[in-house]
Amino acid sequence: MDGVPLHVVVEGRGPVCVLSAGLAMAWFDWDAVAGLLAASGRTVVRFDRPGHGLSGPAAEPPTTAGEAHRIAGLLDVLGFTGPVTVVGHSIAAFHAEAFARLYPRRTAALVLLDGSVEEDPRTVLPAALRTGVARALGLAVTAAGLPAALGPLARRATVRASRTGGPDPAARDLVRRCYRTGRVWRGALLENSRYPDMAAELLALRGTHPLTAPATVIAGHDGPFPHGSAVGGLHGRSDLRWLARQADLADVLGARFEVAEPAGHLVMLDRPDQVARAVRNAGGQLLA
Repeated sequence: MDGVPLHVVVEGRGPVCVLSAGLAMAWFDWDAVAGLLAASGRTVVRFDRPGHGLSGPAAEPPTTAGEAHRIAGLLDVLGFTGPVTVVGHSIAAFHAEAFARLYPRRTAALVLLDGSVEEDPRTVLPAALRTGVARALGLAVTAAGLPAALGPLARRATVRASRTGGPDPAARDLVRRCYRTGRVWRGALLENSRYPDMAAELLALRGTHPLTAPATVIAGHDGPFPHGSAVGGLHGRSDLRWLARQADLADVLGARFEVAEPAGHLVMLDRPDQVARAVRNAGGQLLA
């Protein structure tokens, strides 16, 4: 699409759900959720954004509206013209919400999964400079052979640190196939360099494009005293602040708010059953 080979997986039959993962994640991070949804009578669409998973490298820096249009274009190519439930995890929550606002007639429901939240996004350096630095760093990292040497290990360590339910469940061969390449590292660096811009873009969309679809916000929480911290300790306060910000986001969107517990940031790995249930219930009668 738009000159970039896009990796897409479609399974199941029934009302359509689109699952989009966070920064540097891949389609297989939705395996457990996708299996539950497909088994319960849903068509599940998973795709890798440019520079992620098995998709080709990004031709241009991402934008919030651009990613929303990518979802719409993907659905067009697949022949899914009716309303869909769109699910965004982490930074992809920006894209999912933007889709729901820009394409209200194509949105049955919106589910944000431990989504990124920026109440007052600001940038210090110009976008072009940040993009240039990200591209240069990506090339340097690749030239140094770091993806081949450390990519899978870095992926495993990051996933383990981002969940409460155990290690990375992804198949070893898939992790090696994706994370030994400089393409994924460059894609993640490029997307991350535009994070504040995408946050600001979404904030502007909220002022011009109302959200009409029913929405659900799910926040991961690993317990009253996360990571073994003492009462009132840093981790506990930080975790509770995150829950408060997620609850505030739900208020802004007029959304249902759920806490997935125990769960880390990768809620789809720690609580796939709860995520699948929320997706099934998100659209009310539309997805009954």
